[in-house]
Amino acid sequence: MSEIRRVLLDGAVVEVLREGDELVARDGRRVKADQAQHLPPVVPTKVIAVHLNHRSRVEEFGVRLPPAPTYFHKPVSALNAHRGAVVRPEGCKWLNYEGEIAVVIGRTARNISPAEAGAHIAGYTVADDFGLHDFRDTDAGSMLRVKGSDTLCPLGPGLVTGWDFRHKRLRTYVNGVLAQDGSTDEMRWDMHYLVADIARTITLLPGDVLLSGTPAGSRPVRPGDVVDVEVEGLGRLTSHIVSGPTPVRRDVGAQPTESEEVRSTALGGDWEYRGIRPPRG
Repeated sequence: MSEIRRVLLDGAVVEVLREGDELVARDGRRVKADQAQHLPPVVPTKVIAVHLNHRSRVEEFGVRLPPAPTYFHKPVSALNAHRGAVVRPEGCKWLNYEGEIAVVIGRTARNISPAEAGAHIAGYTVADDFGLHDFRDTDAGSMLRVKGSDTLCPLGPGLVTGWDFRHKRLRTYVNGVLAQDGSTDEMRWDMHYLVADIARTITLLPGDVLLSGTPAGSRPVRPGDVVDVEVEGLGRLTSHIVSGPTPVRRDVGAQPTESEEVRSTALGGDWEYRGIRPPRG
C-alpha cells in the first residue's frame, strides 16, 4: 500500500508521499505530517453518496433497505480537508457527522460490471459526510443543502492505494469519545457494486468520489467539537466544528426548520421515546 496526500508547501499545491511521520515531495522536500496544511487528497468532478448501506444504521432507524442502493449528490464546493473547519451556519443546530469510506475513481468507468470495477478504482480515503438537517424539510428529498452546503465533505488525510476494503473497521470519535463503531462487513453493497451501479448511466472520471455509507451512531455536534473518523488502514481524518459568522439569509428561500422529522433523523430515530435531549446551542 502507499498513501498520497495533497498539501500546501511553500505556497504551492504539492502532491506528496507519506513516509512514516513525514510527507515527501517529488523534489525531495519534506514536511512533518502533523505540521502540513492539508488539502482534499483528490480533485473530483463529482461526489456521489449512498443513502443507507450499513446494517446497524438500517436497524437504528427501524426501516428496510430498498432492493437497490439510492444516492444523492454533494457539490464539489462542499469539499474540505484533514484538520479543516466544518461550518455550522448561525441559526442552525442539527449538524451531524457521518464517518464513511470514500472510493476514488482512477480510470474512466462507464457500463462496467462489479467484477470489472476494481480495475477502475485508484484507491480509498476517509470521509465525513456531514449533514445539516435543519434543511431536511425544504429539500424535497434531494439532500442538496442538507449534505451539500459548504465545508460538509471532509476527505483525507490521503489517498491510499492497494487497500482491501474487506473486514475493515470504521470508528468515529467526538471529542475523543467513541461515537460510531462499524465495519465494512455490515455493508449491504460493497465498493465494487456501488461503482458499477452508478457507472451504468453516469460516467465516472478519474478523481471522482463515491461515499459508501455510515454505520449507526450519527448525532449532532456543536461549535467547539472535534470529530475524528478512523478507518483501519486508511488513517484518521480530523475536523473541528465552528460557527458561521452570519445567519442564513432570511430574505430569500426556505428557512431552517426543527420538525419531528428533523429531530428524529438527527438523533437516530424515535427521539421522543428514547429520553434524548436536543443539542444545546
